[in-house]
Amino acid sequence: MAGFALLLLHLMLVGWVTLRPLDVMWVNAANLTPFAGIKADLALGPVQGARRIGEGLLLLAPLGVLLPMVDGRLFVSGWASMARTVTAGAMISLGIELLQTGVPGRVVDVDALLLNTTGVALAHLVVVPAGRARLRRARRSRTVPRRVPRFSRVSRVLRGSHPGGREKESDTVARDEALQGTTPTIPRVGIAP
Repeated sequence: MAGFALLLLHLMLVGWVTLRPLDVMWVNAANLTPFAGIKADLALGPVQGARRIGEGLLLLAPLGVLLPMVDGRLFVSGWASMARTVTAGAMISLGIELLQTGVPGRVVDVDALLLNTTGVALAHLVVVPAGRARLRRARRSRTVPRRVPRFSRVSRVLRGSHPGGREKESDTVARDEALQGTTPTIPRVGIAP
């Protein structure tokens, strides 16, 4: 639930940042050539270029962690999780880019799509596998088998110590039930004509 709330909050923030109209004197043409915008950013100088590329990488990067958090699965293939997360991040970035076509002062930029998707992938690679491994270890440490009291009938049955020396059939059944639990029963339902 907390993951969903954080995801919703982040998407609202991204929508506010990227879909506000800009009051500018002119607008650059839409960039549909991959890496042309990144080259132009790097031509501005190393500091300015790094800032612009960093903004593109960081805008949707939290989705790389928040989307798997919303999913909530601990035991999942790392590649499948990565593929789902990156695909969802790319679709969200594409949706934002398409929505920007109707916002004054905003234009479509294919490099923003590439940078946003790369940021999602990097955040997922850095945080999610280590976080899932840590949560799995914590879950395993909490599921330590409960110790049976020493002098209870169940513990005597489990150890096989019976006062007469021989084990009775009822003790075998009791031991099996103690180890496996009772068999669930399902009520019979008649078949309709």
